[in-house]
Amino acid sequence: MSDSVQSSTVVDAATSPRRRIELLVVFADLTRYQAECARRSDEEVADALDAHYARVSIHAERAGGRLVKPIGDAVLVVFPAGRADAAMRALLDLKAEADEWFSRHGWRETRLVVKAHVGPVIAGDYGPANDRRFDVIGHHVNVAATLPSRDVSISVEAFRALSPETRKLFKKHTPPVVYIPLDGQRP
Repeated sequence: MSDSVQSSTVVDAATSPRRRIELLVVFADLTRYQAECARRSDEEVADALDAHYARVSIHAERAGGRLVKPIGDAVLVVFPAGRADAAMRALLDLKAEADEWFSRHGWRETRLVVKAHVGPVIAGDYGPANDRRFDVIGHHVNVAATLPSRDVSISVEAFRALSPETRKLFKKHTPPVVYIPLDGQRP
């Protein structure tokens, strides 16, 4: 990521204090990961995940973003909110590439699930004094993590951050209808 993009948008953990910043926050994880791991050696799983993390980082950096951290078979990635178009195109490319790679390597049911949301977070260094690391914390991180998805889904806020041209890559999806008692509270 270039210094100009990093200093003006995604906080550089080595030189910046924590600050509130508007970001496109992405959680992406692999479907059927545990079942697929049960059929492979630990070494094969470690190599596959290492290759996956590298692929995620490359796609993120090309679009001005940053791989914040791998979390097992998941990753947390952030992009400047103003780069939402580039971010979403990179994420769609990443999904296609990851799905193809896992399929080609015999991970029959493993697919990348991507969830993205835009909102303010507190970004900066966290952790003990001798091992501080960049992270993002806040309500909007949790919103991204809990978006319903089996493929790619973006929140209304992420959709609104897109240009009209990039919006054409998505369609509105209404969650399944549920019925509750007349006097019940909405879920």
